[in-house]
Amino acid sequence: MEIDKNTLETTPPRARAGWSGIRPVERLACGVGLLLILSGLVHLGVFAVDGGPWYGPVSWRKPVTFGLSFGATLIAVTWVTSYVRVDPRLRSLLLAVFTADCVVEVGGITLQAWRRVPSHLDMETPFDTVVSMTLAVGGGALVVLLTVFALASFRQRPAGPAGMDLAVRSGFAILLVGLASGAAMIARGVVLTRTGHQEAAYHSTAPLKPLHGVSLHAVLVLPALAWLLSRTSWSEPVRRRIVTAAIGCYVAAVVGAGVWAVLTY
Repeated sequence: MEIDKNTLETTPPRARAGWSGIRPVERLACGVGLLLILSGLVHLGVFAVDGGPWYGPVSWRKPVTFGLSFGATLIAVTWVTSYVRVDPRLRSLLLAVFTADCVVEVGGITLQAWRRVPSHLDMETPFDTVVSMTLAVGGGALVVLLTVFALASFRQRPAGPAGMDLAVRSGFAILLVGLASGAAMIARGVVLTRTGHQEAAYHSTAPLKPLHGVSLHAVLVLPALAWLLSRTSWSEPVRRRIVTAAIGCYVAAVVGAGVWAVLTY
């Protein structure tokens, strides 16, 4: 297969160098991401053995879905940001903090699942309050870290094969929608909890969960599509059109989830 000259010129060396060109912080982030995914799969096995409800504030669903989601997102952000033009030292610092934050989030949720108590919005005991507030602060840190990467992707055109710039920018933009919906869930839940409506707080997050879940993984799906298309013999204009169409479909799905959230809130 002939490699486009423009692709080589716009792709950072580390994005083309393979595993040997990966920085230590990237190896750490990918390794931790795989462990988080493994944790999610292990807890899926625990659910199969132990049973119990799949939905609700206390269930094995949370360590399963959060382990899989955070693991995949950590790996995706580590890979995708290799195309973003940002200072290498700043990127390494942000990835290190992001990795630690992902561990704290999944760890807190998993701990509470084993204790058979809710992980979020639980203020029943001092310890539960500490865990809940730690998860909330960690969520805020995620918003800040990923917003920095998102702004960097829009400040300078991301490198990579045809359509990668569109995929990276759109992926981060949609990811911010997911983060905003997550922040809205926590904020509404905290208000309800503080005003004495604990059960209502647990159920208040349901309408926004589809929007939150769909939006979070655009930063993986869209760049992965652009990368896969770069392995084909199709021309750059064709590949860009396919990526653009995929972005349109993803945005439509996000809008649909948002409309459903508004109608059911």
